[in-house]
Amino acid sequence: MEEEKLSHLGGKTIYRHDYAPEMLEAFVNKHQGNDYRVTFDCPEFTSLCPITGQPDFATIRIDYIPDVKMVESKSLKLYLFSFRNHGAFHEDCVNIIMKDLIRLMDPKYIEVTGIFTPRGGISIYPYANYGRKDTPYEKLAEERLFAHSFPL
Repeated sequence: MEEEKLSHLGGKTIYRHDYAPEMLEAFVNKHQGNDYRVTFDCPEFTSLCPITGQPDFATIRIDYIPDVKMVESKSLKLYLFSFRNHGAFHEDCVNIIMKDLIRLMDPKYIEVTGIFTPRGGISIYPYANYGRKDTPYEKLAEERLFAHSFPL
């Protein structure tokens, strides 16, 4: 049974205190013939400023169109939690998360948005996306990137 390969789901929760991409686990998409979107919202994301060591707080939004594999949600939660003591700029966090999920799932399309709370009077909202090369999803990624904006 495929679910038996998921080591985090249903087991004792062990939180890592360092960046841990190995926490991510995937399972087979049972609806590979359909294009559909999956969205995760993590409103309690934290990381550390790599210069000052001060905590940064954000909502991380992950939206993707799966192909063969999908990310298991508990493993995603544990992975995102592993940034808690990780020093990285906001833009780095968003790009690292996206690239780790691409390596895990090879989705047709993915976008990751960071909605970081203000520090020093400035809010930063990095956005990164990817569409599989030589497919309509590559064009979707380009269109979404250039049309992307945040509401005021």
